[in-house]
Amino acid sequence: MDNDIDTARPAPAPTPSLLPLSRRQHWRKTRLMTGWLLLLWLLTGFGVAFFARELTGLSVFGWPLSFYLAAQGASLVYLAILGFYAWRMRRLDLAANAAANSAANPAAKPAAPREPRP
Repeated sequence: MDNDIDTARPAPAPTPSLLPLSRRQHWRKTRLMTGWLLLLWLLTGFGVAFFARELTGLSVFGWPLSFYLAAQGASLVYLAILGFYAWRMRRLDLAANAAANSAANPAAKPAAPREPRP
């Protein structure tokens, strides 16, 4: 029957973000991304509080706009930061692991790093 045929998907072509990274490149990209995300967190957390007086003049359904931004908007931005960090770090770690595996076994043919299927 057709069940004997291997239907595994071929490895995707490596993209620039999935090319093997050295340890130095990995940590440089990690620090840069962490710095930008912390800056976004800082602006979100303190920016709303700093401009709260100016935002109280605007209202949404009878509540000040600063209330909505502090209660809902900041939480959504924090969740987006966490989701992006997890997604991007997984890709960076896969690229770094591919470089470490190719360095540990130089005789093996270098394979394109792949994200595991769910």
